[in-house]
Amino acid sequence: MAHPNLPLIEALRITAQRLQNGAPYAWGNHGTCNCGNLLQVVTQLSDKEILTYAQTGIGEWTELAEDFCPVTNAPVNLLLSKLQNLGLTPTDIHNLEYLEDKTVLAALPGGFRWLKRNVRNDVIVYFETFAQLLEDQLISSIQLPENLFATNNHIVAAALA
Repeated sequence: MAHPNLPLIEALRITAQRLQNGAPYAWGNHGTCNCGNLLQVVTQLSDKEILTYAQTGIGEWTELAEDFCPVTNAPVNLLLSKLQNLGLTPTDIHNLEYLEDKTVLAALPGGFRWLKRNVRNDVIVYFETFAQLLEDQLISSIQLPENLFATNNHIVAAALA
């Protein structure tokens, strides 16, 4: 699964909110599909610009992600590098496009169910659930020193007095 981090979590949530608010959505269009909408948030490019860049490669986002080569710097590779710099792997990109990560699906409100890749509401709930999973992982990874508050007891006591 993706590397949990705040920029990725925020991008997933903003994308879900934009879709909820009626952003253009068409699964068969590189610029307005699941990854295309996420790229709009991440890159500030329009759906038309993303479509133009994506057409420099061959295939859907899944194939593009698998063939990604950061050395060539072709426009589609720049888009994919944005997603990978966010912490997504080629498998994550595939799963975002097809709504297939079983960990995300198991965490859906109401429990596990298969979602349809080309249904706006399914994309929204998938992105929101994925963001929440990543946030939970990020929070659980934070290690606070055991004596964090013990060393400042006199400060806390003085503040309460």
